[in-house]
Amino acid sequence: MLLAVDIGNTKIKAAVFEGPVLQSRFSFGRDEAVAGVQKIFSDLPKISQSILSVVGKEQDELFLLIRKYTKVTAVSHGLAFPFINKYATPHTLGIDRMVLAAGAVLQYPAQNRLVIDAGTCITYDFTDAADNYLGGAISPGLQLRYDAMHTFTAKLPLLYPEMPEKYVGNSTAGSMHAGAVYGLLHEIDGFINAYLQDYQQLTVILTGGDADFLAKRLKNTIFANSNFLLESLNHLYLYTIKHK
Repeated sequence: MLLAVDIGNTKIKAAVFEGPVLQSRFSFGRDEAVAGVQKIFSDLPKISQSILSVVGKEQDELFLLIRKYTKVTAVSHGLAFPFINKYATPHTLGIDRMVLAAGAVLQYPAQNRLVIDAGTCITYDFTDAADNYLGGAISPGLQLRYDAMHTFTAKLPLLYPEMPEKYVGNSTAGSMHAGAVYGLLHEIDGFINAYLQDYQQLTVILTGGDADFLAKRLKNTIFANSNFLLESLNHLYLYTIKHK
């Protein structure tokens, strides 16, 4: 059994896989992660392998715990990936973005793919049908937009994502919700439409913490999968076994 761990900017997510099948999924706050992962090992003693993707600050205690129970594969730029990295600065490309691109290539072969990760930041990552990683975009995530309006203005309140009743806000809160939510929806649909101009056969995968909130409100056809990064870690691990 394999433990896949995504150490993100705000949360630590994990999943247990038996071959290609996701058996169970977990999410922890950073203060809860060590105890939570210890319980996973206690409940599932057959876990012998692990793969880690680290975007946020690495937790030494958590890493040592995982290494105590499993043989660890830490995702790095030196790992074998199933695409040709054509990013102008390949060593600055985020590990999470590389994992998502790998998952798209392995799960949707011979297709143009755009992965949109709606997390703390929104990342867009594109691989073409010939398995070239060409790049993408980064923009503020949904909550970051609310945080910025509150932090960098004198009077706007701190709000949290909420779908406005309509796009015309008739109060300060309503206007902020309309701007943050509809602004992001228009951004995502706009990016998808721009890619479709050049790549008519396009598979779009939406993932991340805000994926479910956004998915049903987008105009374009997408695959929404909040587990896509964890699944991609598993696919990447299985790929690396074959390409050692």
